[in-house]
Amino acid sequence: MNHLFKMGAVGLALVIGVARAEPVLVDTAWLAARLGQPDLAVVDMTGDNMQYQRFHIPGAVRLPYQALVRNRPDGVSLRHEDAYLVRLLGQLGIGAETHVVVYDDMGGLNAGRLFWELERIGHRRVSVLDGGLVQWVLEGRKVDNIQVRPAPTEYRASAQGGRANEISHGEVRALKAGQDAVLLDVRTEQEYVGDPRDPRGGHIPGARWWPWDESVRFDAGFARKDAATLQQGLNGLGVADKQQPLAVYCRSGHRAAQSYLTLRSLGYENVRLYDGSMLEYERDRSAPLTRGRGP
Repeated sequence: MNHLFKMGAVGLALVIGVARAEPVLVDTAWLAARLGQPDLAVVDMTGDNMQYQRFHIPGAVRLPYQALVRNRPDGVSLRHEDAYLVRLLGQLGIGAETHVVVYDDMGGLNAGRLFWELERIGHRRVSVLDGGLVQWVLEGRKVDNIQVRPAPTEYRASAQGGRANEISHGEVRALKAGQDAVLLDVRTEQEYVGDPRDPRGGHIPGARWWPWDESVRFDAGFARKDAATLQQGLNGLGVADKQQPLAVYCRSGHRAAQSYLTLRSLGYENVRLYDGSMLEYERDRSAPLTRGRGP
């Protein structure tokens, strides 16, 4: 195993960071019982601003997905610098001790991004609402259309740091997939296999296919599938060990953030997100690609 994923005492501390203070996923009953508590901030990351204006969970503040990413001139989407995120959190009225509960209406696609970002900077109190607004509405819970304008605060980032949960293009290139870490490609099968007409189609050599949408019960309130079912699939990919170093990617990092959330909810401790994903990787003409259904 190379230096990227060394699991000695120091390396493990950097990856895991400070212990979590809250569950990764919470259900609607848990949230309904706590709405209005002063140390709780509910963040709406549904698909568009019009949805928030129509109705949202009472007290929720609005955060569009696009506020969390910046687009490079070459089209690659990446996270902002930490200072930007800290300012954004303060504008949302979120402090370092606030319990942030994020939801969307997309099976965790948007919420997973903020979850990853907050773990990255060491925010201990962050959870995602399982099923999001879809599950909330299906259960007949109260909604409103009052736009929340939170009182700004100062967010003080943790001095202990966060999780080393990001992997760069150079680090991905240096990995010996399956030895240093298991790479999980969470795109569609068609994307993974690759279009023979596309000279830069296919997947990163050694990556195993684990589509993000297989983790969501779209017919049951967009909640996460049960842990036993998901674990069985992961076991089949050879990643039963919860300390196994994993790296997830998609095309832009969007779907991969949802998969990061899913893996963390299952107890996986050593998960990294390749933020640039295939949009960045395929632009490197020297980076190898593999076609077909095998790693």
